[in-house]
Amino acid sequence: MTLGSTHTDNPRRVDAIGDPPARPTMVPAERYYSPEFARLEVERMWPRVWQVACTVDHVADAGDYFEYRCGPYSVLVIRGDDGELRAFQNVCRHRGNALCTGAGSSLRELKCGYHGWTWDLAGALKCIPNRKGFGAVHMSEFPLAPVQVDTWERLVFINLDPGAMPLADYLEAVPGDIAWCGLGDFRCYATMTIDVDANWKTIADGFSETYHIQTLHPELHRCMDDVYAPQTIWGHAGKSEQLYGVASPQLKDTLTDAEVWDAYVCTQGALMGVAEGTPFPEDDCNGRPVSAVISEYTRAFAAQRGVDLSWASTDQMMRLHQYNVFPNMTLLTNADHLTVMTSRPGADPDHGELVMTLWTRMPPGSPRTKPADVRLTAEEAHPGVVLTQDISVLAGLQRGMHQPGFTHLTLSNEERRVINLHRNLDRYLELPESDCIAGGDER
Repeated sequence: MTLGSTHTDNPRRVDAIGDPPARPTMVPAERYYSPEFARLEVERMWPRVWQVACTVDHVADAGDYFEYRCGPYSVLVIRGDDGELRAFQNVCRHRGNALCTGAGSSLRELKCGYHGWTWDLAGALKCIPNRKGFGAVHMSEFPLAPVQVDTWERLVFINLDPGAMPLADYLEAVPGDIAWCGLGDFRCYATMTIDVDANWKTIADGFSETYHIQTLHPELHRCMDDVYAPQTIWGHAGKSEQLYGVASPQLKDTLTDAEVWDAYVCTQGALMGVAEGTPFPEDDCNGRPVSAVISEYTRAFAAQRGVDLSWASTDQMMRLHQYNVFPNMTLLTNADHLTVMTSRPGADPDHGELVMTLWTRMPPGSPRTKPADVRLTAEEAHPGVVLTQDISVLAGLQRGMHQPGFTHLTLSNEERRVINLHRNLDRYLELPESDCIAGGDER
């Protein structure tokens, strides 16, 4: 039996910390629970940033619509009769009633259910019942308020700011960095919205660093390199790379290939169609590292749905590329996996939503599948071993922020994607120097 590898096959050997700063970064804890800070986010940040609203699979056909909510804001994403994708503020120009809720199809017009004002799918006002009561009113004066909408691969983004930079500029290096993966071949099959007793930033932070893996995810620690996990920071975005199919270099004992396999099956087995408890296939090993065996099983599983992954190297199959895009998107992908997660504010600063968008790679040109959209409480949601562990600590983290002796988060350079989120908050909220984060690599 061969021994499990604990190296990353990455010639750069760049670790997750990089060059340590002179001092840790200090982030005021009140940012995570202060109503005043949440108000500033609503006024100065959320209306100015690009946010993932839904997927192309939600709005693929004429008449498809999707309501996106973030805090007090509601946006309708609509596929028009002409095939154009448009977005509008979800508000009747008469008395402010919401025009649509949820998601659906076969929409032919937007008719307010309160007084009957009606718009076409391009946002033009077509009907005002009892129009003469308004005197000299012109239909062209009251179109629906447009919202910027754009797509990257099969993700639909919106921005309430008409003067915002183009989405392509906002995403910076991310699209080019992951172009090799062919994200457009994935199809969304479900979204899972999980109500959490935690601030949206508390949720986002958990998907922005690998520092917690050694403690919170012992099973993952046995099949993933959390040490040589290089990070890159751009402006709005950041990235981490993590190699799977190897044991963490932090482990004191060298694991066998069978032990690495067991840990991978426990945490990621669904990605290769292998049930938990499936023993390591020693007869298929032939002296190869366990990562190569996992890759082979994953390719075979993909082939069952007509997907050819012969183009992908073992590294492309096993190295997870994790992108964080300000303020609230995390995208995790390798050659045959894609999950997109966003966090959104809840009814107050101590509550938020985790939205998981789930995908499957399909043969090129495959038709769209209508996604199933479900909503669960944190107690009801069990989205796999690792994510369930992540969710389980959120409420406790949020309670801790309120303790009078806890005034600041103390962040390592290993958590610099979390730091980058707060640097962007400093900028968007136009905070005075005294309220900005401090320490670390001062900018």
